[in-house]
Amino acid sequence: MIDRFKAITSFWPVLFLFATSGVAADAVKPGLAGEVLPVLERHCWGCHGASKQRGGLRLDSREGALAGGDGGPAVVPGKAAESRLLKMIRGEEGAKKRMPLDSAPLTDEETALLEKWIDAGALYPAGLETARVSTDHWAFQPIRRVDPPTVRNGTGIRNPIDKFIVARLEKEGLTPSPEANRATLIRRAYLDLIGLPPSVEAVDAFVNDPSPDAFKRVVDALLDNPHYGERWGRHWLDQARFADSHGYTFDNPRVMWPYRDWVIKAINDDMPFDRFTVEQLAGDLLPNPTTEQFLATGFHRNTLIAQEGGTDHEQFRVESVIDRVNTTGAVWLGLTVGCAQCHSHKYDPITQREYYNLYAFFNTTEDVNNVGPTVRIRPAGYEAREREVSARLKASQADLDAYDREHASGQAAWEAAFLGREPSGEVWTRLDPADFSTRGGADIRKLGDKSLLVGPKHPQNDVYSVKATTGLKRVTAVRLDTLTDDSLPKKGPGLAGNGNFVMTGFEFKVGGKAVKLIRAAADHTQPKFDPMKLLDGDKTTGWAINVGKGSKKKMNEPHWAWFIPEEPVELGGETLEFVIRHESERNRNYMVGRFALSVTDAPAELLTSGDPKALLGALKTPADKRSQKQQELLRDEYRGQDKARRALAAAVAKLEAEKKKLDAEGVSSMVMREMPKPRETRLHIRGDFLRKGDPVGKGTPAVFPAMKAPEKDRSRLHLAKWLVREDNPLTARVAVNRIWLHYFGRGLVETENDFGTQGSPPSHPELLDWLASEFMRRGWSLKEMHRLILNSATYRQASKARPELTAVDPKNQLLGRQSRLRVDAEIVRDIALAASGKLSAKIGGPSVRPPQPDGVYNFTQVKKRWDVSPGEDKFRRTMYTFYYRSAAYPMLATFDTPDFSQTCTARIRSNTPLQSLTMANDEGLFELAQEFAARVLRESGKSDDARMTRMFRLALARKPGDGELRRLLEFKEAQRKGFESDTAGASKVAGAAEEFAGNYAEAAAWTATARAVMNLDEFITRE
Repeated sequence: MIDRFKAITSFWPVLFLFATSGVAADAVKPGLAGEVLPVLERHCWGCHGASKQRGGLRLDSREGALAGGDGGPAVVPGKAAESRLLKMIRGEEGAKKRMPLDSAPLTDEETALLEKWIDAGALYPAGLETARVSTDHWAFQPIRRVDPPTVRNGTGIRNPIDKFIVARLEKEGLTPSPEANRATLIRRAYLDLIGLPPSVEAVDAFVNDPSPDAFKRVVDALLDNPHYGERWGRHWLDQARFADSHGYTFDNPRVMWPYRDWVIKAINDDMPFDRFTVEQLAGDLLPNPTTEQFLATGFHRNTLIAQEGGTDHEQFRVESVIDRVNTTGAVWLGLTVGCAQCHSHKYDPITQREYYNLYAFFNTTEDVNNVGPTVRIRPAGYEAREREVSARLKASQADLDAYDREHASGQAAWEAAFLGREPSGEVWTRLDPADFSTRGGADIRKLGDKSLLVGPKHPQNDVYSVKATTGLKRVTAVRLDTLTDDSLPKKGPGLAGNGNFVMTGFEFKVGGKAVKLIRAAADHTQPKFDPMKLLDGDKTTGWAINVGKGSKKKMNEPHWAWFIPEEPVELGGETLEFVIRHESERNRNYMVGRFALSVTDAPAELLTSGDPKALLGALKTPADKRSQKQQELLRDEYRGQDKARRALAAAVAKLEAEKKKLDAEGVSSMVMREMPKPRETRLHIRGDFLRKGDPVGKGTPAVFPAMKAPEKDRSRLHLAKWLVREDNPLTARVAVNRIWLHYFGRGLVETENDFGTQGSPPSHPELLDWLASEFMRRGWSLKEMHRLILNSATYRQASKARPELTAVDPKNQLLGRQSRLRVDAEIVRDIALAASGKLSAKIGGPSVRPPQPDGVYNFTQVKKRWDVSPGEDKFRRTMYTFYYRSAAYPMLATFDTPDFSQTCTARIRSNTPLQSLTMANDEGLFELAQEFAARVLRESGKSDDARMTRMFRLALARKPGDGELRRLLEFKEAQRKGFESDTAGASKVAGAAEEFAGNYAEAAAWTATARAVMNLDEFITRE
């Protein structure tokens, strides 16, 4: 600890700003505080420091010492004899306990030093919390371009990486391991670069290729493979905390897969990492941003969203902003900046104010209930189809407009002709039934308003007949009113328990002769029960009034339907007869309970207007006195009565509907967008969003190179560009360290998420800086870094443990061999998919739902449906599996996939019995074992030796040894014999593959063997 403080105090003289409190600054020796503070930290700060203040006393700041705790000031500047701190340390009279309680007593020399310090003014350096953190920490220094070291034995050196590794090994008296065998090497490269195993044919081609650049060509081909973007995109999505749901209790689904597609494409295109950074952090702020650049900002829309009732929107908005700050710090800077949310960082030079300077960059984005703005992502070919439909719509609208201009002069003649056919009285005349009955003998009686009421006695189906006369000379339409009544279920108007009815037919006769009805309409129609179906003669169809989704109508209220005959009916006193049918076998007891009938002699056009009285009123008003509304009503009616115009308008309406449907295609994905007027940002006292402190502006920690833009002009775009400036000491180092981690199991800095003073120092500091500088020199190209690492001898080493290495370097930090790694959770299933031959090669698109055990969502707050995806979607790569944060796909959770509630910069790797049980028994993996067995039989002839060799190589790439082959064949044969006596079990295990030709015992034996091979440690291990 003292050694650490010697390093710290070496730079304090340039940082000290002394608070004199009446003591002259020149009276204080600059080195005195440097001698005292280590004493205070060693003996006092454990109980009276930043994290704990017993008795309310804090001694790591001057303000705290002077304020004291429960007993008053601990230090009286210039008066050591009166200071409680010394009295407590000496156990003098008045002190309840001698301090310190939890560490060794101070020596006489230390006590004397404290006395001298208090008498001199008890001065602390300003900003002590920051000052006592070393800014000369290696990670905060500029990246140095270093030359590769010289090595004694250059044999096997392939590129500069190897010189750094070999030089370090030679320093320990060690040598690197030989190159892995070719089958292992190609499987390693395939799993590392595309996350899939090589085909048997690809392995054979590489093994039999003697050219010195054979492996380099394999690497180049894999980097050009579209599955490369999926594999390395998955690593980035971990850091982006990507998931398909909002999180928290409800954990509702969200559409974020377009961002995943953007990541895959960007990585496949080898988008330079600096641009990759800028577009994700601030793509919306670029000049004239494209949809893709907006989509890239989905990186910071992957925050959780609370949708529970009663939550405070502002609280969760603040939580999202905090997450964005902390994630940015972890992903690009490799620092635990989140520690400064509530107080200045205890170990790294980041003050709380500097934390909120970073917070200010993200505090000015739009948020609508935390969902925020979105962009519409269109399907392939949308633009061409939209242009084509828009062109046709424009042409059709032009035809309609031209027709309207040409025929506008005919409206006056139409109005005059219309007035000549106006109704003789009211638009509708209600009939007074003279005779009424029902075929089924239902009770039916006439009420005072001329309506008929059916019941209480009635059959389940019936046909009503009503006769009446009218004084009208002609009938142009008939109206049926269905009415409510207190005697009916739910007040009707139907007799069904919910008040509905299903009328199957309506007939109109005059003088016993049927009148042909050609049109029908109603004020309300149950979906798929249109009144026009009353005229089709079909007993299975008809008119009903239940309420469809989104309808503003109600079922239990009066409704009407009218019917128009083919030609107006001229009358001479004949009797009118109406037949109302209820003959549906599927809808028994669904009859009208109360109804009335009316007729009209008004022109049929009047009825189609929707408001006959308003139309008549407009017609009778002189043209120069009509209101704007009346003018529009007459214009629309005139146009609506013109058959030619109706055809043109229908064509326009059809194209408008087509365009509306087209516009609805695609999905909306959340993105970032700045507010028109930025929010004010204030420091949060103790991190509490309700306790606002001083205003803060946008800025970056002082330990780093300063941001060049004026504070008033700064934005997320400036922050993003600042992160990838070449003088930023961390971004390139952090990025290459994480690339290295994925190839060797740990980074050159083992604490890849903490490059601060509490993190691990780099095992090869010169190599880390060389890689970082090379990354920037090569245009921030990720593919170039992959080529560099994979083509090194260091990467190609065998992974076999060597006693001499283990003795000196048990954790393999010196990389005297390659590391043996369990593949990531998604790759576990992807290897099985590839082995089975069922893997879908489709790239991108919405998330899918492969099989999973029943009951996964029985214990979630909101039970979720999991409908297994059909067709090839069932067998898509596992990175496309729909991911609920609250209840992850079980197989992924078993193999250490995080819940993505926050950024994951490196996954853990566990080894549990549950993983083996999952490989053997998971529903989806068991199905793949069946398909794996079927594939082997389909591709390998009839020899068991050939079949078993094929199975082994499909799973592990290499050929089996003689002993391995023999043991597998013996296992398969033992399984077959066991299944011969268990027909039911054999049938269940075998599946339905045609390749087994009904031989269930043989089929089950091969399936069991496939399960055993898939359960080998080597199957899910990258050697």
